[in-house]
Amino acid sequence: MPVFEYRALNSRGKEVKGILEADSLAQLRSRLRAQGRYLVAVVESRGRRATGGFARHWPTLFRSAALAELNVVTRQLATLLAAGIPLVPALGTIGEQSGNATLKRVLAEVKGAVNEGSTLTVALAEHPKMFTPLFVNMVRAGEASGSLDIVLARLADFSEKEAALRNRLRAALIYPLFMAVIGVAVLVFLLTAIVPTITEVFTDLDRLLPLPTRLLIDLSDLLRSSWWLLLLVLLLAAAGVRSLLRRPFGRSFVDLLRLRLPVIGPVVQKSILARFASTLGSLLASGVGLLSAMEIVRTLVDNVHVAKVVDAAMARIQTGRSMTGALADSPWFPPMFLQMVAAGEQSGALDEMLKKVAGAYELEVEAAILGLTSLLEPLLILAMGLAVGFVVLSILLPIFEMNQLVG
Repeated sequence: MPVFEYRALNSRGKEVKGILEADSLAQLRSRLRAQGRYLVAVVESRGRRATGGFARHWPTLFRSAALAELNVVTRQLATLLAAGIPLVPALGTIGEQSGNATLKRVLAEVKGAVNEGSTLTVALAEHPKMFTPLFVNMVRAGEASGSLDIVLARLADFSEKEAALRNRLRAALIYPLFMAVIGVAVLVFLLTAIVPTITEVFTDLDRLLPLPTRLLIDLSDLLRSSWWLLLLVLLLAAAGVRSLLRRPFGRSFVDLLRLRLPVIGPVVQKSILARFASTLGSLLASGVGLLSAMEIVRTLVDNVHVAKVVDAAMARIQTGRSMTGALADSPWFPPMFLQMVAAGEQSGALDEMLKKVAGAYELEVEAAILGLTSLLEPLLILAMGLAVGFVVLSILLPIFEMNQLVG
């Protein structure tokens, strides 16, 4: 059934907005009149176009607002289904109380598609900007096994856990980033506003200034006269890096560098393994087959080299090898990971073992990032101290020389 976004006037002449399902525009007008509303403007919203259009125009708002509320909606739907409420009324109830306009419209479209005979999986797949392949495939497994409420509850647990970890890491990085931005702003202010007025005295002297002072004056002049050129260079460099990352060679190089860096590499590797194990474990627990689950996880791996290992492992599993043997030759899957997977395969509880591995790696990643951020703060303070010390030294050296000459 089509879903309409409308603007109407109520009995007091006040404009109201809303979303309503109707077979046709005439039925929409009739239903609004029954509510004492008179149609002013209407837009039909349907499937991919509606969701994609919103995400294309408001990507940041969409991800921050809709995805946060999507976890709540998933939990509510699981609760209603577990209580024995049919799917269509459950979708209608959740959609009516949703505070996010886009999510409300999408739920109305999903409800309409299910009411017309479509499966929930097919209805959700019509909105790829809202529902990820992981979400859709877990719902497919729940519908196939008849345990949709359990799968949705598990999916809500998984999404909430990922969101909590992401929020903790983001909170840990806010202070160092704030310090870096403030530090750079203070240095730019010193070099462009304070230093020139002080160094004007030195430029009038008919003598060779110390090297640090000359460097400081040149840097100040460069920032004052050619700041636009520096900004252009930075923008061109950013565009060049972005273009390089879009090319297979550039993406491969950067991904390998991320894995090979001395301090950051192990953290990146463990983060990838935690996401791999957590997602794969959730899919297997929901009844998805191993190969199908690995195909889904492959799309979520954001590293070219690890993705190639997963592709090779799937090919080996198809020939009859175990998951442990398929991953054994890779340098990116450490012995602890393989031993836990082997224990899970032998005991028939691979999903539980993968979740334990994911939990262990998530704790290690969080501890490592917190350690790096705690180390980053004194390093930033040291860098700021060195920069300010250079400015002060560059100003004081000519003064000391003049005092010696006067003396």
